[in-house]
Amino acid sequence: MQDTLREVFGFDDFRPGQEEIVRAVTAGEDVLAIMPTGGGKSLCFQLPALLRDGVTVVISPLIALMRDQVRALQEAGVAAGALTSGNTEEETAEVWQALEEGSLKLLYIAPERLAAGSSLGMLRRVGVSLIAVDEAHCVSQWGHDFRPDYLRVGDLRRALNVPLAAFTATADLETRQEIIEKLFGGKEPRAFLHGFDRPNLNLAFQPKTKPREQILSFAAARRGQSGIVYCGTRAKTETIAQALRAEGHAACHYHGGMEAEDRRIVEARFQREDGLIVVATVAFGMGVDKPDIRWVAHADLPKSIEAYYQEIGRAGRDGAPAETLTLFGPSDIALRRQQIDEGIAPLERKAADHARLNALLGLAEALTCRREKLLAYFGDTPGQCGNCDLCEKPADVADGTTPVRMALSAMLRTGESFGAGHLIDILLGTKTTKVAERGHDDLPTYGVGRDWTKPQWQAIFRQMMGHDLVRPDPARYGALRMTDIARPILRDEETINLRFDTIRAAKGRPEAKSLVSDEAAPLLSALKGKRRELAEAQKVPAYVIFNDKTLIEMAETRPQTLDDMAGISGIGAKKLEKYGIAFLSVISEGAPEMHPTRRKLAGSHTGELFDLLMEAQQELQYGAMGTQKPMSCTPGTIRKIAERRPETMDDLERIQGVGPQKAERFGEAFLEVLRAS
Repeated sequence: MQDTLREVFGFDDFRPGQEEIVRAVTAGEDVLAIMPTGGGKSLCFQLPALLRDGVTVVISPLIALMRDQVRALQEAGVAAGALTSGNTEEETAEVWQALEEGSLKLLYIAPERLAAGSSLGMLRRVGVSLIAVDEAHCVSQWGHDFRPDYLRVGDLRRALNVPLAAFTATADLETRQEIIEKLFGGKEPRAFLHGFDRPNLNLAFQPKTKPREQILSFAAARRGQSGIVYCGTRAKTETIAQALRAEGHAACHYHGGMEAEDRRIVEARFQREDGLIVVATVAFGMGVDKPDIRWVAHADLPKSIEAYYQEIGRAGRDGAPAETLTLFGPSDIALRRQQIDEGIAPLERKAADHARLNALLGLAEALTCRREKLLAYFGDTPGQCGNCDLCEKPADVADGTTPVRMALSAMLRTGESFGAGHLIDILLGTKTTKVAERGHDDLPTYGVGRDWTKPQWQAIFRQMMGHDLVRPDPARYGALRMTDIARPILRDEETINLRFDTIRAAKGRPEAKSLVSDEAAPLLSALKGKRRELAEAQKVPAYVIFNDKTLIEMAETRPQTLDDMAGISGIGAKKLEKYGIAFLSVISEGAPEMHPTRRKLAGSHTGELFDLLMEAQQELQYGAMGTQKPMSCTPGTIRKIAERRPETMDDLERIQGVGPQKAERFGEAFLEVLRAS
C-alpha cells in the first residue's frame, strides 16, 4: 500500500484519515466516508482499486470531473477510462478494448448510464469487484444536489453483489441516513466522519449594500488570483463578468444556458490559466479539482448551508490560505423562500428546506465565530478559529429580547396566520386595509414597535429566523409559526441576544417591486407550484394552464368557490372545469364538493338558480310534512329547469325527468324560485 501510494500517486504519507479508509475499502468492507472538500477523497477509492483484483466502477455526477480524474490517473500510469457522452469514438473504443482485455482498473460512468439495460450486462461481464460512489449526497432527496439516477446505484450493488464505498463532503445527519438507506439497503456500512473543518478558509459575510461594487472591491484586493463568483441568475453572471473585465481582470461567465462547447472551453481555461475568475451559477464547480483557487465569493445567498459549504470548499484545496465572502439581503431570502414554496415537493420536504435556509441565515447573522456555527450544524467541533470576520472584528451584540418578544406576541395574537409584512405593519401601527379589516389595530401589540423602522424590523425578523425562532409554514402559505425554542422567550423565561450593528445598518433602501402584496406572495408561490405540477404532467408550458396575471389575481382575491373563480380574468368555462378544483384546493386547503353538472355552470346565473332549485328540492325530499316516500330530480334535470326557466306547471311537467309526480311535489317551490329570480 505504501509503495503504491509513493510510486503511483507521489505521496510519502497519507493525509489525516485517509489510511484507515483505504484499508477498509481494500479489505472489501462497505464504507461511508464523510471528508472535507480537499481532504483527498478520490485517493480513498483509487488506491484500493489498484490493490484489488478486477475493475472498480466509479459513479460520478459530472463529465468534467470524470475526465479530469481519468486524465490524472493516466498521467500516473494507471489504466483508467470513462464512458461518457463527451467521449470521442476513439476514446470509447479504447475503453471497450481495455475492458475486454481485462487491463482496465478504474471505469468512470455517469449515473444516467445505469438506466440503460445493457449497462448491467456489461458490468457483470467485465468482472466488477468494487463500486465507488463519488458525491454520494446526490442520492438524497433532502439534499441540495439530488440526482434521481443515483437511486439506481443501490440496485446495481445488489445485482453485482460487490462492496460499495460512498464518499461525500457535505452530509448532515438526515442526508447520511438517506445515503445508508438508498445505497446500502439500510445495512450500516463502516462510517468514517473525518471532520468538516477547513481551517485555511477565511469565512466572511456582508449584508448587501452595493453588491456589484462589493464584489469588484473584493476581487480588486486579490488581483491576479484564481477565484469563483457564484450568482443566483444567469444574467448576473454575464454582467458581473463584464464588470470584472472592465476593471482589468481576466474573467469569464459560465451557466447552464451556454452551449456545451462554450462551457468546456471555460472549464479548460480555468484548469489551465492562473488568475482567471469564473463568474458562474451553481452549474459550475461540483468536482472542480483545481488546487489553487484562492477565493470564492457569493454575489447572492446560496440555497442552503450544505450548498454554501460545498461551494466555498472549492477554494484552497492545496491547504494554503484562501478567502470567502458571501453577500446576503432581504431579496435573496425572499427568492429562496419563493423557490421552496413554488416547488412541487411534499409539505414535509418544504418545511425541512425552510429549516435549512434558517440555518444558513443563522450563519449569516451569527453573533460569534462563524466556523463554530458552521461546524456545529454538521455535528462537528472546531479547534481554535481566528480566521473568520467575526473573530477578527467581533459583532455588536446586545440583548434583543424586547423586540423579539413584541414580534412573537404579534404572531401569537394573530393566530400565527401571517407573514412578516403584515406583522411589521401591526408593530409599526400602520393602518393598512388588511390591518383594519381584521381588527388588528385593536391589538395590544399595535404600534408598540415604532422605535424601529420597517427595514430594521425586517432585519430583526431575519435574525429571528436565523435563530430558528420562527419558520414559514408551507401548509399555510408562508405564515410564520413559532418553534419550541421561541416559547420560553415569549413567556419571559429566557432572553436572547441580537446583532445590533446589522439592525442599525438596515436602511430604507428601495425594495424590488413585488408582483403581489407580502401577504399574497406565499400563496402565489403555491399556485405557481400547482401550475408547474400540472404543466409537467401534461408536458406543456406553464402559461398554457394559466398565465401569471391570472394567478396573481387568484392570490390577491382568494376565491373560495368555482363561482368566485369564474370571475377571475383568464379563466374560461373549459379551464374552470378542468383546473378549478385543483387550484381551489391550494387556496382553501380542500376544494368544496361540487357535482360535475353544477361545475359546468360555475360563474353563471344559471349556476345560482341550480343551487336555489337544489335547496328547494332538498326541503321537499320527504314531502311538505316530511313523512312521504323520498323523491328527487337528478342534477341533469335540475340543470334543464334552470336553463329553460319554465313559467307554468305545464311547462315544468313537460321537461324530461320531471313528470306529474315530481311536478306535484316540487312544482310550486321550483316556480317560486324561478319567479323570484
